[in-house]
Amino acid sequence: MIDHPDILALVKLALDEDIGSGDATTLACIAADRMAVGRYYARQEAVLAGVGLLELIYELRGGVRHLHLPVMDGEQVSDGQLVGEVRGKARTLLECERVSLNFLQRLSGIATLARRYTDAVEGTGCTVLDTRKTTPGLRRLEKMAAAAGGVRNHRMGLYDAVLIKNNHITAAGGVRAALERLSQSPLRVEIEVRTYAELEEALHCGAKHLLLDNLTPAQAAEWIRFIDGRATAELSGNITLDSVRAYAETGADYVSSGAITHSAISADFNFRIELAP
Repeated sequence: MIDHPDILALVKLALDEDIGSGDATTLACIAADRMAVGRYYARQEAVLAGVGLLELIYELRGGVRHLHLPVMDGEQVSDGQLVGEVRGKARTLLECERVSLNFLQRLSGIATLARRYTDAVEGTGCTVLDTRKTTPGLRRLEKMAAAAGGVRNHRMGLYDAVLIKNNHITAAGGVRAALERLSQSPLRVEIEVRTYAELEEALHCGAKHLLLDNLTPAQAAEWIRFIDGRATAELSGNITLDSVRAYAETGADYVSSGAITHSAISADFNFRIELAP
């Protein structure tokens, strides 16, 4: 995924945004031929994500002789652990420092929270999904980070799956009308049901994937018993790390949480350089 054109364009944009016409401080202070070694360290326990972007960042800027990445995405790192080492021109290392850390910290924060969600539902048979509640422009990377933490990607955008939500149902004229229009769709079709009547109607119309939104765990368990395996059930709506286990234990096939991407706190990493021959 790192070599996807969207990611390449995003990394270029991030570098241009930060460096602009040139790193004024570095250009003034550091000789063009000065060589250095830079090392990335974790400053907390975290699940690593985005480390592959370091290779892309330095490839785009040039001036690097060697990059060593001893830890890969999805691996747990501890406070003080080395996660990457780069050797090259000091100017290159300094001008790439902030961009590389921004990606590493943001994506590892998402992966770390995602792992906490998947650990919370362990043994229930329920799968945690992410959502489209991502930072504009960063979706592909943020979903990559969620997957590194063990979460399954739900859909990348509006184009690769059908999810009929409450506003679609209203605009289409009801559950039946919405489903009938999609009877020949080649895409996976999922429909949100808001009431027991809509649940019954959706099942009667042959819906195979249901989204049950904003229910309590007790309500969700009741609805899932009624579904009785006739369709898969996904639960969503304010599902937090504290409540995800209770929802997973209702018998749901999936639980989805936007918090994994929209509320993750960046992990803490730092970058230190020293002169090299």
